[in-house]
Amino acid sequence: MVKVYEINGVTPVVDPTAYVHPSAVLIGDVIVGPRCYIGPLAALRGDFGRLILEEGANLQDTCVMHGFPGCDTVVERDGHIGHGAVLHGCRIGRNALVGMNSVIMDNAVVGADSIVAAMSFVRAGMEIPPRSLAMGSPAKVARELRDDEIAWKSGGTAQYQELAIRSMQTMRETEALTAPETDRKRIDWDSSLPLHLHKNASA
Repeated sequence: MVKVYEINGVTPVVDPTAYVHPSAVLIGDVIVGPRCYIGPLAALRGDFGRLILEEGANLQDTCVMHGFPGCDTVVERDGHIGHGAVLHGCRIGRNALVGMNSVIMDNAVVGADSIVAAMSFVRAGMEIPPRSLAMGSPAKVARELRDDEIAWKSGGTAQYQELAIRSMQTMRETEALTAPETDRKRIDWDSSLPLHLHKNASA
């Protein structure tokens, strides 16, 4: 059961097919759609503006979502938010990716099928066109993404959609072992390459 916090009579909504880690914090006007994944220690604080994760989106470990009154902070369908990113009063378009430790500020829009590189700062009001690679601090649009790069992003998001199912089915609190087993099993998973290696492999 997901532990959430009501404020001013407004309670978070979590679709039954979404997975929210028990250490994540959801407060107030938060709406988590179907097949979403919310990772450990994520904070979704809907005590001013509304926060929305549409179907199939993921918000990974230590991410923060927040916004101003009268403002919706939205991750559209299949949006992918990397570890430690901060979203504040912005909109992340369908199938877009925000890289680790990036900050997306108020009224910024990340277009559909775009990638914001890790550790980028997207200033308030910036609009990143669809199918763009943006990077830097402040972020600038570097170029248009290729079809194979967008397919790479979609594949990674599909892994998190599967992780939501796997977490609901198999994750449980338990006691730590004091030593590794003799034939310690590994988690079987199809390999996925980071984008810079994927590009080399597909060249």
